[in-house]
Amino acid sequence: MVTIESTTEDWSARQYLKFEDERTRPPRDLLAQVPLDDPRRVADLGCGPGNSTELLIERFPNAEVIGVDSSPDMLRQARERLPRCTFVEGDLSTWMPEQGTDLLFGNAVFHWVPDHPRVLARLLQSLMSGGVLAVQMPDNTNEPALMLMEKVAASGPWTAAIAQAQRNDLPRPEDYYDLLRPLCRHIDIWHTHYNHIIENHAGVVEWFKGSGLRPFLAPLDATMRETFTAKYTDEIRLAYPIRSDGKVMLKFPRLFIVAAR
Repeated sequence: MVTIESTTEDWSARQYLKFEDERTRPPRDLLAQVPLDDPRRVADLGCGPGNSTELLIERFPNAEVIGVDSSPDMLRQARERLPRCTFVEGDLSTWMPEQGTDLLFGNAVFHWVPDHPRVLARLLQSLMSGGVLAVQMPDNTNEPALMLMEKVAASGPWTAAIAQAQRNDLPRPEDYYDLLRPLCRHIDIWHTHYNHIIENHAGVVEWFKGSGLRPFLAPLDATMRETFTAKYTDEIRLAYPIRSDGKVMLKFPRLFIVAAR
């Protein structure tokens, strides 16, 4: 698989927020494990439309909280949502926190960053003693919804256009541990498997239009997008049975890391 470095289309905050409650649960669970009481400065990395930033402001009302994202549309939505908060455009591959930052919080962003383990190590090293790096990433490349994206991509007129859309598998938890443990006094790594209840198969497709499907659809024209989406929806129907109430259960594994300097 090839890691995505860029695509031709900006992220859509509106599409992402169609499932705001479900998408906000993982950062809420991550934040619950952050061992800080009163940080001075907090950075929300890959802040998206500000839903995770809002959690940080509520948890740490005395802290200076900033949001960082590479998407203008996400930043526009975040500024509308939290007009008193500071949001900046930045590339996490090279971005560095201001001195005195106590918490670097990354919600579902680093799996999109090239060579992200190296970036995580750099960011962790930038923190002073007592600082915390807390991140969560989808670890679902072996789930049917992700594998079917690749299947559809390999079997249509769009194959050449989206040949590099696949996402890398995450490293093993042991690999993160061996990389980050020498840089911190404590590290906690775990998985949570969410079972999201989605209204129907079309809803599953809508979910991934706000994340994993985006790099597959971005290079295509409108007609090919529609055809690709229809074929992917057919595959989703076969892979995810209807439950007893007519809804669909979407299993979604995520990897969590909390490292304290």
